[in-house]
Order: sequence, then structure tokens, then C-alpha cells
Amino acid sequence: MRRRQLLLGLAATGTLGPAVAWGQVGGAGVGPVRDLAWTDTSRQRELPLRLRLPASEGRVPLVLFSHGLGGSVDAGTQWAQAWARLGIATLHLQHPGSDRDTLRSGLRELRQAASGQQLMARATDVRFVLDELARRQRSGEPDLARLNLDAIGLAGHSFGAHTTLAIAGQAFGRGGALDSLADPRPRAFAAFSPSPGHERRSDPARAFGGIRRPVLCLTGSLDGDPFARGPGGAAERDGQGAWRRAVYDALPAGDKAELWLDGADHMSFGGQDIARPGGGAMSRAMQRPAAALEPQARHRALIEATSSAWWWAQLAGDNATRAALARPPEGLGPRDEWRRG
Repeated sequence: MRRRQLLLGLAATGTLGPAVAWGQVGGAGVGPVRDLAWTDTSRQRELPLRLRLPASEGRVPLVLFSHGLGGSVDAGTQWAQAWARLGIATLHLQHPGSDRDTLRSGLRELRQAASGQQLMARATDVRFVLDELARRQRSGEPDLARLNLDAIGLAGHSFGAHTTLAIAGQAFGRGGALDSLADPRPRAFAAFSPSPGHERRSDPARAFGGIRRPVLCLTGSLDGDPFARGPGGAAERDGQGAWRRAVYDALPAGDKAELWLDGADHMSFGGQDIARPGGGAMSRAMQRPAAALEPQARHRALIEATSSAWWWAQLAGDNATRAALARPPEGLGPRDEWRRG
């Protein structure tokens, strides 16, 4: 009842306020968290997973979350906690070959992991997990019984956003396996720090113009390319995020949205607390500008609010929340922006 009252309040005011941002909708809190490991025997590939369930009862939508380069199942934790309080489960995927083990190897190895081969491996991970969810639910696994597999979303940060858009139907124009990564099962998507491509010859309109399912893009003015520095880097992307907006611009008109936050950097969208890195090249690549630290609480609130409302509209089919998404959320600064449609 409380969840419905607050969601109806959003529709009445036409805004997305702090109630959604801080997970007060429903007020049930976060339920059990399970660390799992599933093995794709066809590839001899073991995937670490983390399942987070809402404390509420009954069947719930599910969002899969894909981490960025050097990440793990910890990525997106802040967003997942907010979604769970709303009544949405999450399953975090950890991708061997581009996960935190690669981060420990060094910056050069991490950059090399951002490859087409790893993207195909990640997309295959998503398809495998979708298959396993259905199979394991049919077999009666208790942790999966509440998941509504007809209401699945897919989200990811950085390379995880690249994975998300590939599953959504991004065209790569290279032929072969890269042009067959789409999967029809996710109903909607959220791309945290999406990339239009690192090649100067990339054509975002061709790459994203064929995506027909709903996509939310989230980025900001300091959301630069972590690999812009050094050999082969694009200097205009070092600390600048405007180039990422080409993804939203290229998506076809319809059910799409973009949250643009002035002063938000790449880690603002990762959804986890980042410990201060040690010295060397890795430290320089992950160093956060002071301008991104001061407004981070406000940025987090806005990201939680808009992403929570996005999933509730798309996966729970709540028309009141969908109507509220047509207008900017509360708390936007003078240089922030909400684009819709």
C-alpha cells in the first residue's frame, strides 16, 4: 500500500522526488543476498554471481547488472540496494577475462581486455545466465522462485554498458559474431556511462538506430574515457563526457531517456564505493577530480531516483511512474538535464 501511495504521489506532482531516490518506496528494505557460481560447461567458464532480493513478498522483476573493466559483482551495489527497496531483484554478473583479476595485472592488460573477443564472451555470459535462470527456476531452486522472468531488465556500467547495448541490438558493422549479440529476452535497458565507440570512423546512427527496446542512458560532464590518457588515447575524451551523449542522440525516437549530470565523472555511475588506489599508472587512470566529489551525494540520489522509476515503469508496468518520467526529476541542478523520448 505504501509503495502504491508514493508512486501515485509521483504522478500527481509530475516529478521523481527523494522518496524514490532513497529507497523509501515500499519501505520493505533489502532482503537476502546470495553469492553464487554457475558454470557454463560448453565453455568451461565459471561465472561468479550475486543475487539480491527485495524483502517484500511475491513475484518480483529482475535486473541483470554487468560490471565495467576490472570490476566484479560489487559493481552497481548502490543502485541494486535502491532497486531492491523498491521491489526489484538484481543478479550481478562477473565476467572472467575483463574482471578484477585483469585489474590486478595492470593498466595495459586492462586496456587490452576491452576487445571484441571479450565483448562476445560477456554477451554469451548474459545469454547463458538467462538460460540458466529459466532452467533452474523450473527445477525448483528456492532462491529463484520469486523472479518474474517475463520482466527482466539489463544494466551495466562502462564496458558493462557496452555489453548492455550489444544485447539490446547494437550493430557493429564488422560482420561475423559481433553482429549477432542481441537477445530478445530483456524488456528494457539502462546504460551507465554508454560509449558510442572509440573509433573515429564510428557511426552512432548506424550502431544504435536499430535498437527498438527502451533504453535509459546515464552520463555527465566529467564522464571521460578512462583510457584517453597515454598512447592511442583520444585527448578530447580525457575528463569530458559530452561524447557519450551521442548514444542517446542516435537511438530512435520513442521510449528512451537520458540523465545528464553536471560534474559527474566516470565513477559517479559505477554504483560502488571506490577505495583510493595505490600509486602508478592505475592510480592516475582512476583518480577522481575534486569537482566530482562535492556533489556526489546529490548525483547518487538522482541516479537512484531515475533508474528506480525507469525499472518500475518498464518492468512493473506502472503507468503512474511512466507519466512521471515524462518530466524532469526533482533536484536537478541548473546545468543538469533530463531528456525523454
